[in-house]
Amino acid sequence: MQTNEILETIKMIDEEYLDIRTITMGISLLDCMDPDIHVSCQKVEEKICRLAKDLVKVGNDFSKTYGIPVVNKRISVTPIAMLVACSGGNPVEYALTLERCAQKLGVDFIGGYSALVQKGYAAGDNALIESIPEALAKTQHVCASVNVGSTKAGINMDAVAQMGRIVKCCAEYTKDDNCLGAAKLVVFCNAPEDNPFMAGAFHGVGEADCVINVGVSGPGVVRAVLSKADKSLRMDQIADLIKRTAFKITRMGQLVGTVASEKLGVPFGIVDLSLAPTPAIGDSVAYILEEMGLETCGAYGTTACLAMLNDAVKKGGVMATSNVGGLSGAFIPVSEDAGMINAARTGALKLEKLEAMTAVCSVGLDMIVIPGETSASVISGIIADEAAIGMVNTKTTAVRVIPAIGKDVGDELDFGGLLGAGPVMPISQISNDVMINRGGRIPAPLQALKN
Repeated sequence: MQTNEILETIKMIDEEYLDIRTITMGISLLDCMDPDIHVSCQKVEEKICRLAKDLVKVGNDFSKTYGIPVVNKRISVTPIAMLVACSGGNPVEYALTLERCAQKLGVDFIGGYSALVQKGYAAGDNALIESIPEALAKTQHVCASVNVGSTKAGINMDAVAQMGRIVKCCAEYTKDDNCLGAAKLVVFCNAPEDNPFMAGAFHGVGEADCVINVGVSGPGVVRAVLSKADKSLRMDQIADLIKRTAFKITRMGQLVGTVASEKLGVPFGIVDLSLAPTPAIGDSVAYILEEMGLETCGAYGTTACLAMLNDAVKKGGVMATSNVGGLSGAFIPVSEDAGMINAARTGALKLEKLEAMTAVCSVGLDMIVIPGETSASVISGIIADEAAIGMVNTKTTAVRVIPAIGKDVGDELDFGGLLGAGPVMPISQISNDVMINRGGRIPAPLQALKN
């Protein structure tokens, strides 16, 4: 590495918010199943604490040694619904066990209070889903997710209807804490099994017993590069600049994963090269889009710019590591992105535009605050629409909306930290009760027949 490259990286870290957003240890709990839920919980706690005992230390030591911030240290586990299928009992016992683990180990979040129901409910799934509001209200560090659809399976509309109600309940259970429960719950279509980002991380059953996954983040770096670019550059030249920058960012993630794997004695899983924004001014995906020539995010042309950004990030990142996985692309969480927050406050960015953007970004409708009076069926409709985009386009989509109980359009919720703050956005309240109450399953699209 040349001296100018070292100095360039230092500048990225000091001035442009470059960081490793998370190192996430994925842990399989399949060998912790037991007919007695209390025995199962003991096995879960023992295994997690044994394997992840040095996770926080390794992350902190890496930051000191290399000068690269590792912002979050997280854990993802096997979908807990699978353990409930064996043990029965109250699933919240598992949530409390995960919370104890998080507190003992000092990690920021632990994900995997999850169920995969894209094609129907198996034993344990319904019990876990119904327990999510209580589980998230009683814990600080536990995150939940439910996969309700996939390109291969179609969309489970019974689960979609259920999740609209569960999201609303999560907000109501935590209304005195800025409805935080709903911010820790993601509803997926085509959920990846190696995602290191919360709140949707879980450890898939096809994964190794224990792995280290890394999530890098550098929207501030990409924005800084584009801000210095000539305004007369063509779009393909802008794409090339983004690719080169993504390569440099991902190379750092590869280094972190390699070192963490060696220090912890577990296999290196993947690098998720997503651009994950923060509320810090400058560390924004929306500002990247505006540097391409938009007056503000939400203007016509926003979806096209985001599509190019997402593609260029992936093309640049895959050259820097052979271990690409997770979501990988550009995130557009409204409350976590300073530019998105500003655009939403001014009315330039509306839910309908965000939905169009999710067809080309790497996740979906993320961290969007909606009026507290929104009905469960309307929330289910949002989930169904987003799942349909993911299903038909063979991509991951997700919904993380927060009904602001007791608040209306123009009010704000402030979550603090990386979750940021967001205005209550106006959404259509037109009834869809009949459609949602039909239940059943939307069949898999033609794209599923690829064998």
